[in-house]
Amino acid sequence: MSASGEHQGRVTIRQVATHAGVSEAAVSYALNGRPGVSEQTRARVLAAARELGWTPNIAARSLGTARANAVGMVLVRPPRVMVVDSFFTQMLSGVEAELNRNDVALVLHLVDDFEETINVYRRWYRGRHVDGVILTDLRRGDPRPAALREIGLPAALIGGGHPGKATSDLTGVSNVDVDTDGTALAIISYLKALRHRAVARVAGPRELLHTIRRDVAYEQAVRATGDVDYRSVYTNYSATDGMRATRELLSRTDPPTALVFDNDVMAAASLKVAHEMGLTVPDDFSVVAWDDSDLCQITVPEITAVVQVPALQAELTARALLTAVYGGVETRLTLPPGTLTARQSTRPPRVR
Repeated sequence: MSASGEHQGRVTIRQVATHAGVSEAAVSYALNGRPGVSEQTRARVLAAARELGWTPNIAARSLGTARANAVGMVLVRPPRVMVVDSFFTQMLSGVEAELNRNDVALVLHLVDDFEETINVYRRWYRGRHVDGVILTDLRRGDPRPAALREIGLPAALIGGGHPGKATSDLTGVSNVDVDTDGTALAIISYLKALRHRAVARVAGPRELLHTIRRDVAYEQAVRATGDVDYRSVYTNYSATDGMRATRELLSRTDPPTALVFDNDVMAAASLKVAHEMGLTVPDDFSVVAWDDSDLCQITVPEITAVVQVPALQAELTARALLTAVYGGVETRLTLPPGTLTARQSTRPPRVR
C-alpha cells in the first residue's frame, strides 16, 4: 500500500488487473479470497493492489450484505488521561478522516479492565455491530490478536507490530508501524553531538509493546553511537508520574545531563520539576520529547521534540482495516522515522 495516498481518484479493479497482468475476474477472485486462481496469481494480485494503493468500494460491497459499516476501538484508558493526550487525539482524527471518506462509523468503547476488551469484541460480533476492529497499545503476550482470529473479526494494529519474543502472533492482523529504530538513533545521535554522555529516558508503561520496542531501539542506538551512559525509568505516561520520575533521576548523585521523555506531557511536566528544584532547562539539563505537539511549542523554553505523524499512521491503519474487511487484503506498512526539531530546551551540558 502506498503511504502517500497520492493516486488520482480511486484505483479500480481494471487498473489492478493491468498492473498484475491478469484478468479482472482473476483480480475479483483473489481480492475476495475465493477459489478459481492459483496461489501464485493471488499473491501477484495482492502485491499489485498494495503497490497501487487499491481500496475497496465499500458502498458497492455493502449492497446485499449484512455489513454494519462500522469499525470498533476498545481503549483501556481513563477519560482524564485522553483529554491531555495529544497523540491519542491526533490518532483518533486520522481514523475518523479515513472512515468518514468511506461512510463508515467508528464505535469507541472505554473499559477499565484490559480483560474486558475481548468480551466487548464478542458482544460486537454476536450483534453484528462492527465489521472489524482497530487495535492500539499491544502488550507483552497480548491475547487480543488470537481472540479476534477465533471470533472472526478482522483487525488492524496501529504501531507496535515489530516481531520478537514479546510480540503476540499477528497472523491475519494488518499493521501500520513507524521506524522506531531510526527515531531513537536520531535522538541519541543529536544528544551525543551536543556532548551529552549521561542520558536518561522517562519511558511509558513497561508492559506495552511499543515501550519494549523503544527500549530495544535506544539500546541499539547507544551501542551504535558509543560513549553514552543510558538508563531508563518507567511511568504511566501521566504528568504526575513523569514528574516523579524526573525528580528521582535529578536527585541522584550522578544526575543525567539530558532527559528524553516518551511523550510530550511528561516532557512539559519536567519543566515544573526543574523550577521546584531550583534548576533551569537547558542550563542544568536538556529535555527532548518523543512526540511533538502544540504543548512542546508553548512552554518556556520550547521543547526539542520529534515530529511524528500519528494522524497519518492512524488514517492508513483505518484504510488497512477497511481493505481487509471488504477486500481480504492484509497490509504491512512501515512509515519513515520522525523528524527531530531542535528548540530551546537542549544545549551542550555544563562542565561539572
